[in-house]
Amino acid sequence: MAEEIRNYTQNRELSWLAFNARVLDEATDPMVPLLERLKFVAIFTSNLDEFFMIRVGSLYDIAALGNTARDSRTGMTATEQLERIYAAMGPLYARRDRVYRALQQELCTWGIRSVSPDELTPREKKYLKNYFREQVLPLLSPQIVDPSHPFPHLGNKELYIIANLTRKKETMMGIVPVPSMLPEVVYLPGEDLRFISMENLLLTFLDLVFDQYQVSDKNCICVTRNADISPDDELFDVEEDFRCHMKKLLHKRRRMAVVRVETAYPLEKHLEAVITRRCSVEKSQIFQTAAPMKMDYVYALLTKVPPAMGQALLYPPFTPQDTLPAGQGSMLKLVRKRDVLLSFPYESMDPFLRMLREAASDPDVVSIRITIYRLARNARLVEYLCAAAENGKEVTVLIELRARFDEQNNIDWSERLEAAGCRILYGFETYKVHSKVCLITMRGKHGAQYITQIGTGNYNEKTAALYTDLSLITADPGIGADAARFFKNMAIGNLNGSYDHLLVSPVSFRQTLLELIAGETAKGEAGHIVIKCNSVTDCDLIRSLSRASRAGVRVELIVRGICCILPGVPGYTEHITVTSLVGRYLEHARIYAFGDGAERKLFIGSADMMTRNTERRVEVVTPVYDPALKQEIGQYLDIQLRDTVKARELLSDGTYRKKDPAGETLCAQEWFMADAVRRAGEVRRAEEHRPSAGDGLFARLLVRFHGNG
Repeated sequence: MAEEIRNYTQNRELSWLAFNARVLDEATDPMVPLLERLKFVAIFTSNLDEFFMIRVGSLYDIAALGNTARDSRTGMTATEQLERIYAAMGPLYARRDRVYRALQQELCTWGIRSVSPDELTPREKKYLKNYFREQVLPLLSPQIVDPSHPFPHLGNKELYIIANLTRKKETMMGIVPVPSMLPEVVYLPGEDLRFISMENLLLTFLDLVFDQYQVSDKNCICVTRNADISPDDELFDVEEDFRCHMKKLLHKRRRMAVVRVETAYPLEKHLEAVITRRCSVEKSQIFQTAAPMKMDYVYALLTKVPPAMGQALLYPPFTPQDTLPAGQGSMLKLVRKRDVLLSFPYESMDPFLRMLREAASDPDVVSIRITIYRLARNARLVEYLCAAAENGKEVTVLIELRARFDEQNNIDWSERLEAAGCRILYGFETYKVHSKVCLITMRGKHGAQYITQIGTGNYNEKTAALYTDLSLITADPGIGADAARFFKNMAIGNLNGSYDHLLVSPVSFRQTLLELIAGETAKGEAGHIVIKCNSVTDCDLIRSLSRASRAGVRVELIVRGICCILPGVPGYTEHITVTSLVGRYLEHARIYAFGDGAERKLFIGSADMMTRNTERRVEVVTPVYDPALKQEIGQYLDIQLRDTVKARELLSDGTYRKKDPAGETLCAQEWFMADAVRRAGEVRRAEEHRPSAGDGLFARLLVRFHGNG
């Protein structure tokens, strides 16, 4: 069976690298505004950082243990995968450097320039020398490396200036950590946006730091460490609060093995020998880059661009729209009348937040229960949950402390919520709770009444304006009863609960998907499957989709990132197509649709088709029952499949190509933005000319309708 699947699958990690290459493609697209293209280089860079910290780190651990297990999709061991990854890095780094240099040249014509030390005018050099002496030098902690001064610990993704130092014919290494409290770039006086990176500033004036030595072979380095900490792999004292346990693990992350070293210039032989020995890396793990190793400065740069220039260099501003009639007042009342679907970032998260704020003070609301995976640094949602608890509501918050790289943020929020009187749960020792569920329980005339929200993305007000996600809010009693059972099961540690409507992993999500795929397979050529998700790696689901294809079922996959199934392979996946969309917003929604017409079964939720989602996480996927919303989501999928601007199709050899416009030019994300603006305008006009209560036309306008616009 494993041999067969290898005929139409590819390696997960190499597929991810292909996704990040598509991100870099956006930096070369002349239709993308110039500074937005620079931002895509920054995104590519941060993506690659996380890839090394997590995916390469995980493979590094497996290889270090001597594990010779082979990837079921490609038959490669962890060591072989690492070799392929490191071999692929050279061309990727070279391409990023070319793209970065080209963008720098174009930005120069707009007066935006990252200057190198040899491009400084005498006046600028004098200004920077004074700045260095006054603002930088007092904060530096330089040291030499010799028998009395041991090689220091190099922090993950921190910058260091290194050099050879010579005094009295004795040569040693000097090292200077670049303090994190210093700005990444220093802006030069003048009308233009000219700046120098902090590492280049230190390289320029390193002689002032080591003024007793002759300085040579100056360089800047940055190490990437394995950050794949796994709380369930560590001994855990049951008497210890899990929050304290996570704090210890975050401290441990700072000292894990180095998996990559980046340098600004070729390393001199002596310095290379020191770095490879002290960091325990091979030469193949050292990469030279002309582009900055840290590019957070780009986001601050965007805010410094004058408005007139920004019109040419940035995307036109877009504000998520409120398409729900404000005249209806209570969100709780509105949802009890009909289901509501919000589509981020085209629509605002405000209606959901308004509903929580209303629930916090509504006398009929008994409790609010919610799962939290990632939150913004400033979260109104937390304010409303705390207010509800302070108003005497029972508020239960299941917060996942192991949301990677958000651990400390979630620890801080859990303490804030607990202090306000919320009941805090952490989930399970060996399963991350990744679901996005909120349940409001109210007193009704005939007992408890539920309002349930289930989404594809986090309750993060910042990313809701950047990621495309769907959020269903419903008063369906069956879904509400299932959500109540779900929270009860989470509270008592029961992973094996049964549900009538919701698909919950690790219990029923994959099994139900397999049954739904089999149902379409039985229809043969009349079968139709459309799935939109972020990644596809689960072997059971991949095999099932291949069987459907062999039966003649039309299978259309919209997969942003990793896709291990290869479409168009004769005898295996001939009826499968794979589309990837990379554009202004990060595609993040998960949608599963089976069949066509009125009988179509449609689901949305938090789970991807990845083994980690089907087996090792708690996920929740909900059916969508409302016919109008099913039609709306169906149109959402259709528009994405018709995209000819940002869509790329995966070929059977694992490469991607732009879709052929074939006479139609359509950018899905731009279409959705325009459609949201149109619908919000219709609502505003209807409210401005609101007739008397009961008017039939206004009542019809209050019912949300998505046309073709």
